[in-house]
Amino acid sequence: MEDDYSNGDTNVETSKADRSVWLMKCPPVVSKAWHAASASAAADSPPVAKVVVSLDLLQSDDSAAHQFTMEMAGSDVVNMPKSYSLNMSKDFVPMGIFSESNQARVAMEGKVEHKFDMKPHHANIEEYRKMCRERTNKSMVKNRQIQVINNDRGVHMRPMPGMMGLITSTSKDKKKPAPVKGSDVKRTRRDRGELEDIMFKLFERQPNWTLKQLVQETDQPAQFLKEILNELCVYNKRGTNQGTYELKPEYKKSVEDTGAEQ
Repeated sequence: MEDDYSNGDTNVETSKADRSVWLMKCPPVVSKAWHAASASAAADSPPVAKVVVSLDLLQSDDSAAHQFTMEMAGSDVVNMPKSYSLNMSKDFVPMGIFSESNQARVAMEGKVEHKFDMKPHHANIEEYRKMCRERTNKSMVKNRQIQVINNDRGVHMRPMPGMMGLITSTSKDKKKPAPVKGSDVKRTRRDRGELEDIMFKLFERQPNWTLKQLVQETDQPAQFLKEILNELCVYNKRGTNQGTYELKPEYKKSVEDTGAEQ
């Protein structure tokens, strides 16, 4: 970052710093659809979505009286829900929005006033379940390839020079390297959609899992796994399944339908 701005303008444009903006967290399928639309959009292209605000006049002084719904425009994604509920929250860390132009000029676009979590509307939940089933089944297909080596001399199969000494010098007396503890291993995050598919398959196998079990099964960072679990599952704080996660009711039916189809 320092090299990029060492010879350029390091000033930040703040004329819009006091402008109120909304921050929205949307599902990956919606984000991909918007990116595809913006990449092929013309100058006079129609909007990709619209927000509908419903107001309860009996509770006009209460923020809960406002109900936000987003309606998507046309999309090429099959079974993609067209209507989404926007759950608004004001209890979040103060944040600002910044932009960077092609000329490396940085500007502050405003401060976040409202934060929204975007979820499929109850009227489209069946379409979303069907899309989840199709995505899960697609992720289970293994694309394997067979490559023919056109080298009858077997060059690729012979040990390279200097490797024979390393192979023959192996001795039973040598100490085996100490196994690396699980907590010391740096786990790499999977794609969010791919991890959700794996989670659905695991909960299809059994209904309740602890966080430690899921970390071992998925080999994912615990913090990243918690983010997915907070969206898909409920945590049992008491009862016979205390300390475990289980799917939310709307996702349970999706997993049960998938198992029935198979």
